[in-house]
Amino acid sequence: MDTRTIPPLFVSHGSPMIALEPGAAGAFFGRLGRAIDTHFGRPRAIVAISAHTATRQPVVLGASRHETVHDFGGFPQALFDLRYDAPGEPALARQVASRLGAAGIASAVLDQGGLDHGIWTALMHLWPEPTIPVVPLSLVPFAPPAAQFSVGEALGPLADDGVLVLGTGSITHNLRLVALSGRVEGVPERTESAEFRRWVHERASAQDWDALFDYRRQAPHAVLMHPTDEHWLPFYAPAGAGGRSHAPVRLYDGVTFGVLGMDAYGFGAQAGRLTRVLEDVR
Repeated sequence: MDTRTIPPLFVSHGSPMIALEPGAAGAFFGRLGRAIDTHFGRPRAIVAISAHTATRQPVVLGASRHETVHDFGGFPQALFDLRYDAPGEPALARQVASRLGAAGIASAVLDQGGLDHGIWTALMHLWPEPTIPVVPLSLVPFAPPAAQFSVGEALGPLADDGVLVLGTGSITHNLRLVALSGRVEGVPERTESAEFRRWVHERASAQDWDALFDYRRQAPHAVLMHPTDEHWLPFYAPAGAGGRSHAPVRLYDGVTFGVLGMDAYGFGAQAGRLTRVLEDVR
């Protein structure tokens, strides 16, 4: 494997307000983008799997351009005024579908576009100028973790061609608890959130894929932290792209509102190197 192969990534995008109020997680995204650019090279393109684009079977958005989708409500007008319109790459979209088909995973390619907020709020801090082509791949929210992992395995070889496989969701995501927190920054983390995040880190470090696939039964407070699990499932596609033989590496460890985990992970042979180079990037 090329030592400049970009590790597949999972990031927690948190609240849409991260676009206006980046905080510590947004600052980390900026460092992460700079570390990738400097030590691995800027991605040729990004295949993005988000919690907020869900379909019954995988759908690849193959438009030549993607408009910013403001798929939320109840936020300041300034958030709706933000734009992150990025190019697409129709040829890569077809290649993604071809690789999925070769792995026995049926998918469809649409010549439609759009970046949901799980994608653009992360990318605008990773790479502020929207010049990298993006190919959104929808999430199938009722497919189990092992099936999500298989999607990533099919896409793994794209990394050797400079393509970043990016999953974006949240390591913990219970909006009722977020509301109860008053959305106040700096409050102590709930024990349940800390225990869930610690369990993921420990099982990932141990390469305990069986436990990670069975997280809903084995992880502490799994149902409380994910009443529905669409925000956690995007972890598994980049994990699959990185492969079973390498332990996932936690790149960022954080929480906002005391309960909304913001952890990020890297996968594959180069994830450890990314951790090291991040220490030198400011």
